[in-house]
Amino acid sequence: MPTFNFPNPSLADPDGLLAVGGNLEPETLLCAYQQGIFPWFDEDTPILWWCPDPRAILELDNLYISKRLARTLRTNKFQVTFDQDFDAVVKGCTYRPEEGTWITPEVANAYGEFHRRGHAHSVEVWQQGVLVGGLYGVAIGGLFAGESMFSTVSDASKIALVALVKRLKEKGYHLFDLQIINEHTSMMGASEISRDDYLARVKSAIKKDICF
Repeated sequence: MPTFNFPNPSLADPDGLLAVGGNLEPETLLCAYQQGIFPWFDEDTPILWWCPDPRAILELDNLYISKRLARTLRTNKFQVTFDQDFDAVVKGCTYRPEEGTWITPEVANAYGEFHRRGHAHSVEVWQQGVLVGGLYGVAIGGLFAGESMFSTVSDASKIALVALVKRLKEKGYHLFDLQIINEHTSMMGASEISRDDYLARVKSAIKKDICF
């Protein structure tokens, strides 16, 4: 299926909506993330593509770890892995009985294939051998774009975020995109920058030769 031709991201409407339609083929997703664009839609809408202004990011040196979370980290009651069960993490992120979810079966299948192509990655958090939290996102060059996270026990998603930031710093990543800021990520150090600044940083980051 041919790659969807995206408009210039600067043409997105005030809410960040840029385009409607296209497909979720790996080549299309890769083209989108390389331009700072991501899909976000539900079962009642066509595929919607976004590039919001401002854009939420987490500067890797600005991660905030509360005293309580630091104590939890020191207990070692959680075990963290990477790319060990991508599909299970996506499934965990899908279960939102009160909020609804944008992760339709079509989306889950698309990112599963993106993972098999080496572009999407997961962080798993385990407790006594049971998956209790995690997150997944897209890595291209020196860009990591976070997509979704989940937890079934307290602090599990935060543990995943801390582990991811540590890995991104160790590997030399330049940009951690969070797309849209929320209370959870704001409390852990997320901030917002203009779309123009973000797009400039994406352009530079994806040129880096970094392996997740």
